[in-house]
Amino acid sequence: MDKNDAAAILRWWAEAGADTPFADAPIDRFAAALAPPSAPPPRVEAPTPVAETGKPVRPAAPPPAEAAKSARLLAAGAATLDELRAAMASFDGCALKGTATQLVFADGNPQASIMLVGEAPGADEDRTGKPFVGRAGHLLDKMLAAIGLDRTQVYVVNVVPWRPPGNRTPTPQETAICLPFVRRQIELVGPKVMVCLGAAAAQTMLGVKEGILRTRGRWFDYAGSTGPIPTLATLHPAYLLRQPLQKRLAWADLLKLRERIEGLG
Repeated sequence: MDKNDAAAILRWWAEAGADTPFADAPIDRFAAALAPPSAPPPRVEAPTPVAETGKPVRPAAPPPAEAAKSARLLAAGAATLDELRAAMASFDGCALKGTATQLVFADGNPQASIMLVGEAPGADEDRTGKPFVGRAGHLLDKMLAAIGLDRTQVYVVNVVPWRPPGNRTPTPQETAICLPFVRRQIELVGPKVMVCLGAAAAQTMLGVKEGILRTRGRWFDYAGSTGPIPTLATLHPAYLLRQPLQKRLAWADLLKLRERIEGLG
């Protein structure tokens, strides 16, 4: 295999959540198999569990209904984005927090009139603490540039702010628990236009049941606290990386977004 194939395999394992490919020292599996069985160690009281980082392991998350109620109270009590970030950082109601490296809050300009909502962080986002910074993020930047925008003119968030293990799709339960936080972000930013990137974001924020290929390119009204917000559903950049021929559909959506932005004056 050449170096490009090897790099592709390493990227695949990293995106699947395998962050440490090798142990610190070689292990002789044959010697371990031939060794006589040893006596069981004496039973001792288990110490307080700690993670590999040396930090105590967080307790199990509360029941979903209780966690969602706690999230709603914390979100409602945040008067600013900084307060909301602190509230989310202190929240232990979502089990994803225990497996993620850090909170991925937002990126871009909080005074922007355009807000982009994605699904959940990936490995690159989990490492940096910012949404859309990996390959999908680079493509998103190109998509914005194609209609004359950059991250200083938009505000970018995810429905779920912690990376699911192995980049899997968040469960409906995890999404429901985290939803009050993204709703409060929208209230505090007050965008004039929103864009849902991908099916998960569109279904969560807009309540649609159809897949993204049926909803993309259509305008919906997000039910904001101060009135409806025009919201466009479009394809997620990660999907476009897997299906590059669909970029023509995303381009048509971007033109609709550009037209709506120009109408804002």
